[in-house]
Amino acid sequence: MKKLAIIQPRILLLIFSVVLLIVVINVFNDLRQSREEALSVLKSQAHSLLETIIISSRELLTAGYEVESEINKRLLNNAGIIKLLLEKNKLDDSLLKQIADQNNLNRINIFSRNGKLLYSSIGRGNPDASGQFMKDILAPIFNDETDTVIIGLREARMQQGHRYVAALATPDNGAIVLNLDAGSLLEFRKRIGFGILLNRLTDNEGVVYTALEDSTGILAASANISKLQNLANDNFNAESVNENSLRWRTNVFDGEEVFEAVQPFELGGEVIGMFKVGLSLTPLNMVNEQMAERIIISGALLLILGTFLIGFLFSRQNFQVLQRQYNYVEGFANQLIQNANDIIIVLDEQMRIKDINSSGKKFFGLHDIESESRSLSSILCQGDQEKIFNSPSNIIEIVCTKNNQRRHLLISRSSFRESGDVKYHLLIIKDLTDIKELEEQVARSSQLTAMGNLAAGVAHEIRNPLNTIGTIIQQLQKDFEPRNDADDYKSFTSIVHKEVKRINKTIESFLKLARPEPIKRKPFLLKDLLDEVVLQNTKIFDNKNIQLIKEFLYDGEVNWDENQIRQVMLNLIANAVDAVNKKGKIKISSSEKNNWIYIIVEDDGCGIPEENLDKIFNLYYTTKDNGTGIGLGIVQRIINEHDGVLTIDSKPGSGTTVTIKIKPE
Repeated sequence: MKKLAIIQPRILLLIFSVVLLIVVINVFNDLRQSREEALSVLKSQAHSLLETIIISSRELLTAGYEVESEINKRLLNNAGIIKLLLEKNKLDDSLLKQIADQNNLNRINIFSRNGKLLYSSIGRGNPDASGQFMKDILAPIFNDETDTVIIGLREARMQQGHRYVAALATPDNGAIVLNLDAGSLLEFRKRIGFGILLNRLTDNEGVVYTALEDSTGILAASANISKLQNLANDNFNAESVNENSLRWRTNVFDGEEVFEAVQPFELGGEVIGMFKVGLSLTPLNMVNEQMAERIIISGALLLILGTFLIGFLFSRQNFQVLQRQYNYVEGFANQLIQNANDIIIVLDEQMRIKDINSSGKKFFGLHDIESESRSLSSILCQGDQEKIFNSPSNIIEIVCTKNNQRRHLLISRSSFRESGDVKYHLLIIKDLTDIKELEEQVARSSQLTAMGNLAAGVAHEIRNPLNTIGTIIQQLQKDFEPRNDADDYKSFTSIVHKEVKRINKTIESFLKLARPEPIKRKPFLLKDLLDEVVLQNTKIFDNKNIQLIKEFLYDGEVNWDENQIRQVMLNLIANAVDAVNKKGKIKISSSEKNNWIYIIVEDDGCGIPEENLDKIFNLYYTTKDNGTGIGLGIVQRIINEHDGVLTIDSKPGSGTTVTIKIKPE
């Protein structure tokens, strides 16, 4: 551990400078953050105000459209009546004038297809009633393109004021043109117009200006607006139109800093302009100034208090440095021992446990109370304590069975003395089981590869002459008939033929071991596969009165070769069935731990002698009368191809446990 040094004055000065810098940075950061938060509030208010303006504007436009729609209906209905009168030849100028007076129409004109004025409610000498202008406007009717033309609002040509005009086609493609005085319509538009709405909004405190503009200029604005930045010349406005979203910035208006927010005004899927609202930043700036004063005062007080506390704490630290060093060393050593992956045990002279770390308690299944003053021999296997302390070497490797699983342990032994000349023993135990399993897996894989290559070579050399023998025997059975002992001859040739087929089948098995099929991974549910395998063997279990126990704790998906894993399970279950014979138990379980999938097949059968455990993976080794000795070899090869681990634990008379460990992917 690095020794702690006493704090020197120059270090205190440096720390003071750092604290001062931190306080200053914090003050400026708080000011900046408070302004950003205030601007965020203004943005929210501006967004709400603009949404209100847009909704109100759409309602105004909708109301205007509805009024104009009613005017259109009125004019066209009157034109329809006039059209009926025209078809019945009951129409003249006086009747048109009467209809115009009764319906408050300014004028009614009827034109022929070539634009000639036929009838008029104010007389046919009206110079505004004919000419090229009317021909151009009524051309769609004259050309039989439409039966109605809504000319709408336009300024009167020969009189003051505005007119609202609509036209209806006659049967001979002439036109009935009606217009009315648009003064009332214009007055209505003024009462509900954008300017009135925007001026009312500007009357609210904090709202400096509101405006609606397009690329040509201002369409409507509050009374204090005469000119704003044109949309076409302002990237800020152009970006808002392109993104069709709310944007904001700080701007200067009449010498006052304002918060300006803009949002496109869309109607009928088309952007027709841009609404702008300017909110005063004067209240915000005043609040920021007051907040800046408070933050600076708070920062100064914090600096003074922090300086005092730092001086006090460092003075206290210098006084307690030795005690902290001791506590650190003690705590570090304790944490190192308790959090070590290896097992650490401290024993007294009577071989009783004085202390054991967390890894040891977990490995031996001990609780805090159980571990105190417990003998070493009670947690190790029989005879292991003598092996450890009677060995001339301080490092010894033992094999111990814990939780029905063989564990390979590497034990380092040492001794030390405390005050009072009390002697203690220190054992550091490393679990080598996983490493040993991998070593065994690699050794088996190499052995299987070598034996498989040998088997493939031998099979190749045997197969050709064997096929020749089989062919000759079949030919002899067909073509040759002995004079004596014909029945014996047929029996002998049949036996030879069967043996040739049996040997050929064995060779096929050897070739499977030597040239395994490549694994074809695909996702599937492990539980479904295990259920199918169990169902496939149900009749065998029933016939042999074998009790099957299923414990499928893992029901997730795996990405393995389903057919090859099925072959593994069938081979292992077949071995278990042969081991228990009748009235035994077989347990098949699956679980997940540390991102490994465990599949375990257990039986309570005859077991395997310890001296044979290392032979069971050898090629041709079998204890079955009709076995080939390659079943476990194929199982081992499949598990290897899946980057898994296969282990077998067995004792004569206690049964056998086969454990498969594979990653799910």
